[in-house]
Amino acid sequence: MVDTICNFNGKTLSRTSAHVMGVLNVTPDSFSDGGRFVGLDQALYQAQAMIDAGAAIIDVGGESTRPGAQAVSEAEELVRVVPVIEALTARFDTIVSVDTSTPAVMVAAAKHGAGLINDVRALQRPGALSAAADTGLAICLMHMQGQPERMQDSPVYGDVVAEVCDFFQRRLTACDLAGIARDRLLLDPGFGFGKALEHNLLLLNRLERLTIEELPLLVGLSRKSMIGAVLNKPVEERLYGSLASVAAAVMKGAWIVRVHDVGPTVDVVRMLNAVRLERAG
Repeated sequence: MVDTICNFNGKTLSRTSAHVMGVLNVTPDSFSDGGRFVGLDQALYQAQAMIDAGAAIIDVGGESTRPGAQAVSEAEELVRVVPVIEALTARFDTIVSVDTSTPAVMVAAAKHGAGLINDVRALQRPGALSAAADTGLAICLMHMQGQPERMQDSPVYGDVVAEVCDFFQRRLTACDLAGIARDRLLLDPGFGFGKALEHNLLLLNRLERLTIEELPLLVGLSRKSMIGAVLNKPVEERLYGSLASVAAAVMKGAWIVRVHDVGPTVDVVRMLNAVRLERAG
């Protein structure tokens, strides 16, 4: 297999192996760990723990996008996110991602050393396309039906795989027009974002069909409600289901898996990489 390298503002990751992205929510209301890492010291301590456990990317988010979440102001998101990104990039050599849909936050994060914009709204907020283009950063475009406030009320699809693919094609065209090169882009099918259980399971089982133009896939399955629905487990008891979902995703082509439980996931991903590549390391 010929290896390729993806660039994240000067830092690189191999495309041959799958990698783990650690979630760092600096919000009071995220569904799994809201409020635990809102202070700078707590955020840095958690980032250090995830890096020590093998995270290749730390994803910093200042606006919860859980079902029913309310938007936060641009000013509040900047206050939550920018000091953390600045501190992380000053202390660690690990890639830092910013989980945001807000143009001003994208620009500020890039200025302070972020390497990836992870946007659940796929650059659809006013000004986001041009802001993201100007940063020069890698960008992850995620599919979401509706908005977080109401996205899980009654999601409906005719063919969820085809509709997610069509959405990606439209956003890729928009990126082309904005001057964003394809080699800067990743795609995320958006598990749990405007999707019922059957949609999530079908997308996971057909994940390889979403590798449009061989663009890398980023997936977030960690502790999500689809796992709770299958296993009848609360959020704090979804580790094994999360690991099983990660295994399925990686074997079907996921390149980056976004998770809360970094250490156990790194073990799973390393083992899967060894199987896929038929070698260790």
